[in-house]
Amino acid sequence: MKKQRKAVSLISGGLDSMLATKAIQEQGIHVEGINFFTGFCVEGHTHSIRKDKREKPVRNNSLWVADQLGIKLHIIDIVEEYKDVVINPQHGYGANLNPCLDCKIFMVDKAKQWMEENNFDFIITGEVIGQRPKSQRKETMPIISKESGADDRLVRPLCGKNLPATLPEKEGWIVREQLFDFSGRSRKPQMALANKWGIEEYAQPAGGCCFLTDPNYSDKLKDLWANRGEKYYELDDIMLLKTGRHLRPKDNFKMIIAREEGETRYMEGYRKQFMWIKTVSHAGPMTLLDGENLSEADIELAARITGRFSRGRNEEKIIVAVGNKSKEFTEMEIKPMQIEDIQPTWYL
Repeated sequence: MKKQRKAVSLISGGLDSMLATKAIQEQGIHVEGINFFTGFCVEGHTHSIRKDKREKPVRNNSLWVADQLGIKLHIIDIVEEYKDVVINPQHGYGANLNPCLDCKIFMVDKAKQWMEENNFDFIITGEVIGQRPKSQRKETMPIISKESGADDRLVRPLCGKNLPATLPEKEGWIVREQLFDFSGRSRKPQMALANKWGIEEYAQPAGGCCFLTDPNYSDKLKDLWANRGEKYYELDDIMLLKTGRHLRPKDNFKMIIAREEGETRYMEGYRKQFMWIKTVSHAGPMTLLDGENLSEADIELAARITGRFSRGRNEEKIIVAVGNKSKEFTEMEIKPMQIEDIQPTWYL
């Protein structure tokens, strides 16, 4: 009897990986999905926190895609291992702090290890030549295959006809003629293929969930590194960079100010890790202070800025609570800062 061949597919939750997986399933291959949790691709994180975003469905798109395709999905935490990719990318960053080429090499390498440990035969990705300027170019495709160690066991079904034949094609496990020749940044071919296969719902075709491609997020991460004196982060750091308004009114501390009720509740979970400020006399946001050796003048400045974003912004005086990494806090009376006194350069 012919041996049942097995492939592991990198499932991002987007349309491309969904179609690539479907294309190989159509050829009778047993496929299971793999999704790597880096901490930077946090689907639904903002929507699940912010009360004003909850009209949108909150879901893990990778799990949803796997369910639609009827495949098993393995979610693997690589937060610690991935730090070196972000901090020291051998192939450099993209337009922001996105180490896209190093990221793809790293993930394909991890998928190769999983493939070997679980006796699978080859790897699937949803890459398309010319779709992304850093990692999905014809000249970078061989780099990913070689440096990951996957070599010709890496199959890219959506653009496979534009690339040299892989081992699964040479061995007759899959048929090259049933692969595709997509290229460029247009998603119309993918959307047409989805329509052909009756796939009506999928994540935003041109989307992506990696915060490192976001210039605003990258600027906040650069600020974090610059003011800590080293390129280092913990998971809480990168989660908080996506939460609240970030202001640096002085070099020695940064403020994270909740934008609405949901963020306030979320940030209250960090009271034991940061000095914090919360308005008492009027409804207002939770503020976390990230810094060391704050003076009384620093705390008063932060309290006045916090007051500006409260319901008491137009009052002559309001009361705020100031806590220092514990349940204990003190109250102080302050005059909310006027909007014209908040410098644009403070915003990160």
